[in-house]
Amino acid sequence: MASGGDAAAVVFYPAERDLVAWGDRHARGAAPDRWPYGLDRLGTHFPGLTATNFSPDSSVGLASRRLITAISPTRRPSGPIGITWDENAGALLAITPGLRARFSGVVWLTDSVARAGERPFRAMRRALRRMDAVWVLSTAQVEPLSRFLGPGAPPVHYVRFGVDPDFFAHQSYPDRPLVVSVGGDRDRDPQTLLEALAIVRDARPDVEIVVQSKSGATPPPGITVVPYLTHAELRDLYARASVAVIATRPNLHVSGMTVGLEVMATGRPLVITRTPGMDDYFGGTRAARLVEVGDATALAGETLALLADPESAAASGRAAREHVEAGFTTEHLARRIADVIAAG
Repeated sequence: MASGGDAAAVVFYPAERDLVAWGDRHARGAAPDRWPYGLDRLGTHFPGLTATNFSPDSSVGLASRRLITAISPTRRPSGPIGITWDENAGALLAITPGLRARFSGVVWLTDSVARAGERPFRAMRRALRRMDAVWVLSTAQVEPLSRFLGPGAPPVHYVRFGVDPDFFAHQSYPDRPLVVSVGGDRDRDPQTLLEALAIVRDARPDVEIVVQSKSGATPPPGITVVPYLTHAELRDLYARASVAVIATRPNLHVSGMTVGLEVMATGRPLVITRTPGMDDYFGGTRAARLVEVGDATALAGETLALLADPESAAASGRAAREHVEAGFTTEHLARRIADVIAAG
């Protein structure tokens, strides 16, 4: 993947993201999309699209120090458009010279500011104000980010996330019951999850339960916890699952949406915590059942209801696949990002 040159658009990834290795895994059927987050699909909208890494010596700290003294980023009218996925890469994009425009996603910043206040993120504010537009993945993030960036900042757009429907292909509903839960970011709620799964295990000792998480919480008896799974292993686990369960703490960036959409693309029903923005992805469909934050009993109850009626659960799984195909694929994601760029 070349460095961009005079391409219409260049997607920039962190230095540690090995794009060649990712592409090789994708070619072997072991990773979704050709580039992370499916941003290769922007090539439909930007002929000549390329991807590159920031230099190995790049860091957000370095970007912050440069932003303190820089007057304005250099722009080259004939240069490419620069695109990044999240705010950390956006801080580096802000000091990347020779671009005619800059666009960045923002993922975690709104929750970070809510927890720690604005002061630690003033350099990030300066960086993001140098974008031509930014996008977030939840409607709940639009107003807090707009307020944080302040008057005269670039517009903040809501862009729905999507997953690769080919990699996470629809699979026939399984005969053997298996409950899965995947993910361990800081906004997951392992305590509520394990309490719920213990209830499920007590009521249905015949059900296999697998949790992928790096949490140090001790699982109840009968629950298998694995620290890491590759994309291919995740895909295979989803295919064996009867239902997926996700518990999160309150957050604005919709923790759990990626796994939720992946399992739904596979054709599996979902039980998940309702947090701000969750209805953007899982509201209005029988494919997902939303429960309140911290309610282990409700989480277990909805899971047990699906396990008790495999025919209905399989129908919910088919509806889940249709839900993803209707608006939550990486093709949809790329089109929405392209719309943001066109509007910017």
